[in-house]
Amino acid sequence: MTIGQVAKESGFAASAIRYYEANGILPRPSRVSGQRRYDASTLARLAVVERAQACGFSLAETRQLFFGFRQGVAPSERWQTMARRKIAELDELSRKIAATRELLARPCACADLGECGRRIAAKKRLPG
Repeated sequence: MTIGQVAKESGFAASAIRYYEANGILPRPSRVSGQRRYDASTLARLAVVERAQACGFSLAETRQLFFGFRQGVAPSERWQTMARRKIAELDELSRKIAATRELLARPCACADLGECGRRIAAKKRLPG
C-alpha cells in the first residue's frame, strides 16, 4: 500500500504516518521507485497506536508498549502493565482535580489581594 492508501484506511494523516515512522513506532517501509510501500501489518500497528492515544498514552509510552519490554512478554501483559501505570496516573490527577475544585469553590471575602495573601500565609503556618 502507498502512504495515501494507509492514510485513507487508518484515518491517520500521511504526515502522522511519516512522524511515527521517524520516531520508531512504525518500521521503515520498503520503497518502490522511491515511494513508501506498506504491508497490512502497518494498519494493525496504527490501530494499536490509535487505541493508545485514546487511552492517553504519550508517544514515549506508546513506544514503550511496542519495544520497552523484554523479549517474550505477551502483548496482553504489556498492555496491562502500561494500563496499571496509566490508571495510577489518572487517579493522582483526579485527586489533584478534586483538591483544585475545592480551593476554587471556597468563597473569598478579602478586601484586596494583600489581605488574601496574609490569610493564606497564616493558614500555611498552622499545624496540621
